[in-house]
Parts: sequence; structure tokens; C-alpha cells
Amino acid sequence: MAQPMEKRIAQWRGSWVGLALALGVHVTDEALTGFLPVYNAVVEGIRARHPWVPLPTFTFSVWLCGLVVGILVLLALTPLVSRGARWIRFVSLILGVLMSGNALGHMGASLYWGRPAPGVYSAPFLLIASVALLVTASRANVRAP
Repeated sequence: MAQPMEKRIAQWRGSWVGLALALGVHVTDEALTGFLPVYNAVVEGIRARHPWVPLPTFTFSVWLCGLVVGILVLLALTPLVSRGARWIRFVSLILGVLMSGNALGHMGASLYWGRPAPGVYSAPFLLIASVALLVTASRANVRAP
């Protein structure tokens, strides 16, 4: 039996907020386990071999502030999910794919290095939240812009 549109949008909204909160936990995990020095070292190594690759390095304050602002923007966009705007559904799907890749990257790095990579402890929660967003956004009936 098909769910009413309002219920599907409510589930999508819950998944959207859940992903934003899971991302907040993930950023905290990364900050506490030394992700940024590892990231910057990897970027420097890539740049040394491939100088044309435009990957940025960050200071801790710029990195953390940028991620906090990003999470706040996600939370501020929640009313647009509630309205079922078509373009935010597309954003949800892209975000779900990117955050799934992020989580899998932390898990894969841990397996590759044979030790926990920074951010791996929260990666399963980020992966679950990402998949939930992908599922609920893909099932949501959306309204015209």
C-alpha cells in the first residue's frame, strides 16, 4: 500500500536532519582523532606527484568553521525538504552519495592502513544516515519548484 505524500516527505525530512546530525558527529570524531593532519599530508603527497590536481589544504580553524557552517546550512534547508521542493530532492541524492563515499572512504582507509583512520568511529553512523537519505529522498513524491 502506497504511503501518503505527507508521510514520505516527513520521512525524508527526518533523514535529512539525521544526516546533518550524523555529519556533526562525524566532524567531531575527525577533529578529535586527528583527521586534518592526515588529510593535509595526503593532499601534499598527491600535489607532489600531480601538481595539476586542485586539492586544498586547510588550517584547523578554517576546516572546522567551514564544516560547522555547512552543517548549519543543511539544517536551515530543512523547511525546503518539508515543502517537497524538487531541486532539494536532487541535492539530497547527491549529498547521500557523497556522504556514503565519505563514510566508506574512512572505513576503507582503516582496512588499507591496518589501523583506525581518523573519523572511522562515526563512519558507520554517517553511512546509515546517508543510505536512509538516499532511500527516503528517492521515495518522496515531490512538488513542482
